[in-house]
Amino acid sequence: MTNSTDPLTLVLVGPMAAGKTSVGRRVARRLGVPFIDTDKRIVAAHGQIPVIFAEHGEGHFRELERLAVADALAEGGVISLGGGAVTDAGTRALLGAHPVVFLTVSPEAVADRIRGAGRPLLESEDPLERWTSIFEARRDWYEEVATATFDTSRRPMQKIADEIVTWRREQR
Repeated sequence: MTNSTDPLTLVLVGPMAAGKTSVGRRVARRLGVPFIDTDKRIVAAHGQIPVIFAEHGEGHFRELERLAVADALAEGGVISLGGGAVTDAGTRALLGAHPVVFLTVSPEAVADRIRGAGRPLLESEDPLERWTSIFEARRDWYEEVATATFDTSRRPMQKIADEIVTWRREQR
């Protein structure tokens, strides 16, 4: 059920470093709606994500994430999900009633973005190889929930945000 009081609700999904936060803030500003980053909400309420993973496991984290997504969808606005949110079937089901933009990015473009980024899942000998394997493992889920796809590889984030705003306004 789409939130009829806020027809401009929009969800952004995609891999780490695709630009969900950067694009999301711009889109929200242009649409005049709140921007919600579900990872930031989880951190504010429950502590650092790597600590949640270490102390309670991924299953517990995904449950917290699903609840954060449900709350954000109830509020409306532009909502940025963590890269792994789509791995949870319950979260994917929540997205079914909302317009979802899949922000994709090429490994070549993401290489500069992830260098020294302090992302726990990418702490390995070859962070780009690790990023690529995570992205490939999740790609089908991103595509499953996506209403539209925009590539952020080689264009200014503002231009991408403008295109998303135009697309979203046409969805009314």
